[in-house]
Amino acid sequence: MKLISMICASVLVLTCLVSCRKAENPDTNTAQQPVAAAQTAADETKDSAKDAADLSRLLQPDMLNETAPAQFLVDVKTTKGMIRLELNRAWAPKGVDRFYNLVKAGYFSDIAFFRMVKGFVIQFGIHGTPLVSSVWREANIGDDPVVETNARGTIVFATAGPNTRTTQLFINLADNARLDDMGFAPIGKVVSGMDIVDSLNFEYGERPNQMKIQKDGNAYLKPNFPKLDYIESMTIAE
Repeated sequence: MKLISMICASVLVLTCLVSCRKAENPDTNTAQQPVAAAQTAADETKDSAKDAADLSRLLQPDMLNETAPAQFLVDVKTTKGMIRLELNRAWAPKGVDRFYNLVKAGYFSDIAFFRMVKGFVIQFGIHGTPLVSSVWREANIGDDPVVETNARGTIVFATAGPNTRTTQLFINLADNARLDDMGFAPIGKVVSGMDIVDSLNFEYGERPNQMKIQKDGNAYLKPNFPKLDYIESMTIAE
């Protein structure tokens, strides 16, 4: 009986100690909830401000006119994995400058690979937001002489005739030298991740309608072609 009494007394002391400590140290999670909520709201406001600034920049093509470095790398994050590009200004200075400014401005975010032709090219570059597409549609740059051949893995601006390059590009999936005489000037090449390029989803081929993409953006693409692959982001490599 004496042993049982001692055990009960010990339990009582322990219970008291725990209760006292809880009183002295209220639930940290509960106490931090208002702080966490305020931080979340601040982060959302900051993100919204950044998104608005990014959009504002993309709506002013004439302001995006920096001269690109002679050579630089770009990391392309896609829904299938990472691709690295090497851009060479000596190949096509006007084209490389345009691409450099688009990447720096964050243009290539949630951008669909909308035209997929096996053994030929994959094409991308129409913005998912129609307002952005509309201001870039007439923001043409002049042609560059074709210095490098359209080899497999080269990246090239698409055109609709002389001096009509804007934001659409393609990657050659084969050696397409016949494009050289048609004025398609490569601006760079894939230096790693060509296996990722080859693994992109080709099931929709050329079915996505470019006019509808221009008009409705990703609101047209995502419900109608749900398995398309996308560029999630592009960044200048350090």
